Amino acid sequence: MKERHYLVTGASSGIGLAIVERLLGEGAEVTAIARRPTEPALLNDKHVSSRLTGICCDLANFSKLETAMKELMGCRTDLDGAVFCHGYGDFGSLEEFSAERIVSLVNTNLTSHMLVARHVVPRLKRQGGGDLVFIGSESGVRGGRMGAVYSAAKHAVNGFAESLRAECASSNLRVCVVNPGAVDSGFFDNLDFCPGDARENAIDPDDVSQVVATILAMPRGTVIDRVDLTPLKKVLRKK
Repeated sequence: MKERHYLVTGASSGIGLAIVERLLGEGAEVTAIARRPTEPALLNDKHVSSRLTGICCDLANFSKLETAMKELMGCRTDLDGAVFCHGYGDFGSLEEFSAERIVSLVNTNLTSHMLVARHVVPRLKRQGGGDLVFIGSESGVRGGRMGAVYSAAKHAVNGFAESLRAECASSNLRVCVVNPGAVDSGFFDNLDFCPGDARENAIDPDDVSQVVATILAMPRGTVIDRVDLTPLKKVLRKK
């Protein structure tokens, strides 16, 4: 990973923060985008902190997204790839969702990914290749009760990545989706349910970061199209 530069979105907590920490730990330079400052545990090491650039931006605000991405693409000439981790969960029966609630969920979990990729893809093509890794969800592989809108957005992320992979293969640009099941993270903070208490009821964010690092380290001629991760025992409980 040394001398590589990756963009990571949703980088202030959960999977995104775990990926930032792993990439920094393996010697990469990271530009981290999140609504809040990104503060990895390794930040006290001056050799690590010099390789981290933080950008505070709510990617659901499309005007701010466009400004931040234009500034980033304008000031950085090097980029080896991007890892898309931002998003949130919202669950309930369809009739409980207002139009605004649907738009917000889809914009954050899908449209903003497309808009960020729209800036990153041309840069990677000009540089002769790179990697895009989208953190999807088990809900993007199979739907479930009370998750119609969230599942639709995550299914669309998988479809977007699959089409983008075919579109960009001739430019040496690899595209992968990682679909984790329940992850032991802040994802459940604002929900009325969460995984069971046992370790095998939820995936650790570091498990996902390990998979992402493996994807990025693969020989350039090999593409890992999709990785599905699930807890050994799927247990959800009401809070």
